[in-house]
Amino acid sequence: MSKKAASAAYEEVLLEDLKDPAEAAAYLEAALEDADPAVFLLALRQVAQAQGMANVARKAHVGRESLYKTLSENGNPELRTINRLLHAMGLRLSVTAG
Repeated sequence: MSKKAASAAYEEVLLEDLKDPAEAAAYLEAALEDADPAVFLLALRQVAQAQGMANVARKAHVGRESLYKTLSENGNPELRTINRLLHAMGLRLSVTAG
């Protein structure tokens, strides 16, 4: 299997797994542990893709194009936007003592 095919197969399995809210929550939580905020943005984009970008955009009351732009590599979503997206996907942020 080529590297590209293996990568595509991994992403397909990942997106299928991320349809499960518990899996999505654990994935996003792990991404938050990374010091690079781009890791969380990528994870959020993957969860949104798993749940259907158009569906997430509709539930979050944002345009689909706006959602793609917000979750792009150059995106810099505000906390309010992240909360709306998470809520649209049946998730929420929480803070715990370390």
